[in-house]
Amino acid sequence: MQLKTFAVTALSAAIMVGCATTQQPAEPTATKVVAKKAAPKAKPKVISGASGAMLASTCEGCHGTDGISQGPATPSIAGMSEDYLIEAMEEFSDGDTKSTVMGRVAKGYTDEEIVAMSKYYAGIEYGSAEQSADAATLAKGESLHNKYCEKCHHDGGADATDDSGILAGQWNPYLHYTLQDFINGDRAVGRKMKKKLDQLLANEGHAGLDAVVSYYGSQK
Repeated sequence: MQLKTFAVTALSAAIMVGCATTQQPAEPTATKVVAKKAAPKAKPKVISGASGAMLASTCEGCHGTDGISQGPATPSIAGMSEDYLIEAMEEFSDGDTKSTVMGRVAKGYTDEEIVAMSKYYAGIEYGSAEQSADAATLAKGESLHNKYCEKCHHDGGADATDDSGILAGQWNPYLHYTLQDFINGDRAVGRKMKKKLDQLLANEGHAGLDAVVSYYGSQK
């Protein structure tokens, strides 16, 4: 009986050993790694609620500090009426006034931002360019201004409330370029101004136009 029990025990042990040697552990299951997509970058926030002064700081490169131009081809815009500045920006944005830069600049602002900038510049005191001309030219220019321009450009072109902006003390080259734009049809011009400009050129030629420009440029 003991021998039989021993034999059974030995046989069981042999079977267990055999299983241990032939049964290999299961291969670990491969884990599929899925790359997570990066979260989309948030769009830059648009400036909102910016003050007129903050918005106007982008204009200083061309129109000078506080809108008082130091470049002969660019107008001073300080002291202009708010309505005039708004209308001018709208005409640039709409393409009614042809330009190289201002059309693209104007399109970058909302209506509210244009109003804020215009109000800011309207509240700054205007500054005239330092220019002079000989007495005969100034007298001729003043006479032609009184005859052709005074009804719209009051006070020698210095009235800031005019819808036509300030002409007195602007740089002479800027005034020349602007008048040439009117003549070429590159700026929106009312029938009254076109009629007066045509009359001035017909009666006085470009010498008369030069005299008017010199007169305006010399004003303070």
